[in-house]
Amino acid sequence: MGRESNYENGMYQQPMEIMGRLETVEKDSAQKIDTLNKRIATLENENLVLKKENQLLKDDNARLRGIINNNSSNSSLPPSSDQKGGRPANTYNSRPDTKRKAGGQKGHKGITLTKADIEEKIRSGKCRHEVCTLGPKKGNRYVTKYVIDLKAETVITEVRIHEDEHGKFHIPPQYRSDVTYGENVKALAVSLYSEGVMSNDRIAAFLNAAGGDVLELSEGSIYGFCKKMEENSAKIIQQLEAELLTRPVAATDATTVTVNGAQNYIRNFSTADTAVYHAMSSKSIDALKKIDFLNRYSGLLLHDHETALYHFGTGHAECNVHIIRYLHKNTEETGNTWSGEMISLLCDMNKMRKTLMEQGIAGFPEEEIRKYEQDYQDILAKGRKENRKTHHKHARSDESVLLNRMEKYSRNHLLFLHNFSVPFENNISERDLRKVKNRQKMAGGFRKESGHKMYCSILTIVETLKRRKMGIIENIRQLFMGAPAIF
Repeated sequence: MGRESNYENGMYQQPMEIMGRLETVEKDSAQKIDTLNKRIATLENENLVLKKENQLLKDDNARLRGIINNNSSNSSLPPSSDQKGGRPANTYNSRPDTKRKAGGQKGHKGITLTKADIEEKIRSGKCRHEVCTLGPKKGNRYVTKYVIDLKAETVITEVRIHEDEHGKFHIPPQYRSDVTYGENVKALAVSLYSEGVMSNDRIAAFLNAAGGDVLELSEGSIYGFCKKMEENSAKIIQQLEAELLTRPVAATDATTVTVNGAQNYIRNFSTADTAVYHAMSSKSIDALKKIDFLNRYSGLLLHDHETALYHFGTGHAECNVHIIRYLHKNTEETGNTWSGEMISLLCDMNKMRKTLMEQGIAGFPEEEIRKYEQDYQDILAKGRKENRKTHHKHARSDESVLLNRMEKYSRNHLLFLHNFSVPFENNISERDLRKVKNRQKMAGGFRKESGHKMYCSILTIVETLKRRKMGIIENIRQLFMGAPAIF
């Protein structure tokens, strides 16, 4: 009995030991599995975070690539910012080499002065005619050659003011000082300041050298001439703005300048015969309200989608060259086709309009306008569909903004279809602001707000004189003498 009992106990203990071991293994396995599950969950969370970060980096990379690829054809950047071959685009001509010799080509009308031109100038009395004789005089035969040149010399005029019958001297205001500078020097200085894009010290140095180092002009003298020009221009600028008020369409744009290191603006209003400039501290509605012309203007404003300007005037047209740049950019970033089709449609409409205008036709037939407008809306609808499939978040967002803008302001973009007096683009105003950018680059910004305003007054006179094909220096000279410079 003892042996059987021990045997049974042994048989019982073995399974119990095995079961105990199994329980231990199961506990260890459960702990390991739990640890592995936690590790897997942690890795999955890290993977989700990394995926989000990766997507953010991809989107940011697409955004930065879009910014780097901005140029004058797909954004508002100037051509000077274009980079080709590591050089600014304006340092060389990008046209393909034609292998032809440099200079005027066959059939090109030259502009060389002829004898007939010179003889007409002599008869007009505008030029001093001098005769120089070469060789021995044998008979009356000679050959005539002309040399056209410019002589700069300093002239000192002594002004003698005699007393009246009562022994009093009536001295005109311009002669209150014992020594003053004449209108010719002042006109040349103002012209160099505006057209020459020169700083005051360089203008003084140039005129002193041209006058044989007798004038002794200073930087302050040049500033005084320009300040006097501003004062004498005030009534003429009021007259020009009064003329602009009668124009049905006025183009406007603004560009940045620096005043004492801070960003400011110069805004212009341009028509075919007038250009008026205003100094501004910002492009806000409050700053625009300070321009008296804008508060009184009841015509149509043509601009580059400045929404603040929609509070002024009675109508608005959007510059289509401006929107075409953004359409180009959209095509590059998204690869979608609708933006290219919209460019083609806008250009085709403008081309057809030019053809009709050349034929003396005043407008499109109503049916054709409706067709063009429907094509415009159809392309926008196609753009909506393509936008939903645009891959990059940044590009998709920008494309959506562009579509919304073109739909909301469709009437303003297509106004040139309905009214042939409305230009297709705002290029006239943008060209008028290039002088401002040249000055900013060459002569720097302005030290004071007064200089900022003075420059706008001078530029208004000079650019309007050019627009009306009137002599710049002679009319500035007349203005210093108190005579009307623009009519």
